[in-house]
Amino acid sequence: MGWDIPRNLSLIIIFGLCILGPSIVFAFGSAASINALGRNPSAAPKIFKAMIINLIFVQSLSIIAMLVVFQLFVP
Repeated sequence: MGWDIPRNLSLIIIFGLCILGPSIVFAFGSAASINALGRNPSAAPKIFKAMIINLIFVQSLSIIAMLVVFQLFVP
């Protein structure tokens, strides 16, 4: 069977984007949450709830992206 370099390279790039994109979104969301907590500590339960929802959304998005990549590239 041999190595299929363009296919492997495209898989690496797509997987990198599948992980980097949601990670960057979560990092910016976390920074905004920490900034909001610094400004208004009494709103901690609401901010925590929004941060957990953001985490769930970002992780599900990355899992769905990886599943799509597997469906596209598995023979």
